Formats: sequence, C-alpha cells, structure tokens
Amino acid sequence: MSDSQLVYSTETGRIKPEETKTARPKGDGIVRIQRQTKGRKGKGVCIVTGLDVSDTELKLVAAELKKVCGCGGSVKDGDIEIQGDKRDQIKAYLEKKGHTVKLAGG
Repeated sequence: MSDSQLVYSTETGRIKPEETKTARPKGDGIVRIQRQTKGRKGKGVCIVTGLDVSDTELKLVAAELKKVCGCGGSVKDGDIEIQGDKRDQIKAYLEKKGHTVKLAGG
C-alpha cells in the first residue's frame, strides 16, 4: 500500500484529486454546421463545431444563437447544439460575426 493518497483532512475537509483539463483541439479556422438526428428519436439538431473561443464565450455565442433562432440548445464538449434545422439562420449569424462557415454533411 505504498500508493496511498490523502482524501480527507480535518483542516480543509474533503480533498479532490487534481483534475487536468483536457484542452480542445485547435480547429482550422472554419466553423462547420451539421445536422444530426442520430440518437435523438428522430428529432434533428444543428451542431456547430470549430469555434476557437473559451468556454464562457462559447456559452455566450450559444445564447445568442438560441435567441436568433428562437429555439433551445446547449453546449456539449466544446460544440454548440441548436434544436431544429436552423442551419441557414446560424450560418447567416456567424458570417455576420466574421467567421468562415461551411455547411457540413447532408
């Protein structure tokens, strides 16, 4: 048992292990929008990938996209998911913000 780790201290309480945040891979500067229905019981979502911004900025962009499209969505694993097929509205908004946008997939 030479591999013991401290999990609790009476001075500080529970000690959480050091978590290393995995950095998202850097994109090629092109934002891609794809439509996906897999695993969602036939309901389609638009997935926006390739935005090289921090997590807080990503949440702000997602909030703006939800307002523009008038629908729900979320941020998962560095990607933005917008409910419904709103690719044209998303593309127009992101191009207005100065991003290079491509529609990926079918």
